[in-house]
Amino acid sequence: MFKKGLVASVAALVFGASLSSVVTAQEENVLKVASHLPPMTDIVEIAAEVIAEPYSIELVEVSDNIQYNEALLNDEVFANFAQHEPFMEIFNQERDGDLVAIQPIYNAILGFYSPVYDSIDELEDGAEVAIPSDITNEARALFILESYDLIELDEEAGLFPTVDSITENPHNLEFTHVDLLNLTGAYEDGVALVFNYPTYIASIGLTPADAVLLEDDEEFTYALQVIIREGNLDSEAAEALKAAFASPEVHAFLEELAENGHLEPAFDLDSEDDSKEKEDANESEEDAE
Repeated sequence: MFKKGLVASVAALVFGASLSSVVTAQEENVLKVASHLPPMTDIVEIAAEVIAEPYSIELVEVSDNIQYNEALLNDEVFANFAQHEPFMEIFNQERDGDLVAIQPIYNAILGFYSPVYDSIDELEDGAEVAIPSDITNEARALFILESYDLIELDEEAGLFPTVDSITENPHNLEFTHVDLLNLTGAYEDGVALVFNYPTYIASIGLTPADAVLLEDDEEFTYALQVIIREGNLDSEAAEALKAAFASPEVHAFLEELAENGHLEPAFDLDSEDDSKEKEDANESEEDAE
């Protein structure tokens, strides 16, 4: 009786341990990705449809521009997709973080909108300008204004100038800092010139075609990226995630949005596909000979 009981107990322990290992492995293969608003959340869901086994993607939607980085830093998610690299770098500095960007996905076509002017040529001296309150997007807004010769910035300010970096302001523009998520409200309140992203301004029926100033970011400095923690950089999970986000399916979705001037894809499809096409073409030529 004792031997049978012992054998049964050992078997139960072994089975329980095996089951626990299977559950743990399944949980590790579920890659949680925090994101915020379409089309970012749409892209996460497309990547979830194509990611290679044994991995799967679970979308974790957040409501602001703080939660997705905090969740990643606290290992509540495996990755996030809601920001560009300069924004990530500031977070790392402020929180002693170890976040890294692994794959650029798209560059939002953003700029300044006006409920007052049909053209920037109508800009009046002393006009109020609403710009983001976070340092990275404030810098981005100021660079756009400088590119149209509306202000001049101190070169020593580098990648993160602020309004204090303005050395020339010929129109005596009055700057108001507004939280990024409230900039659309500033437009509705009648602020003369308002910086905004297409994702946010779309809520009141506007698109980049309605902007009076548009950004020209040929180097994709501000492309939205897939972000993970440095410790996961060389993992198979990270490679699978990167491949899913840079898939033909995601690229096709981006191309559709690009037709409406919403964004630009920030990656090309795998060059191996091009190489395969060339090989097939060469084989066809050889057969013809």
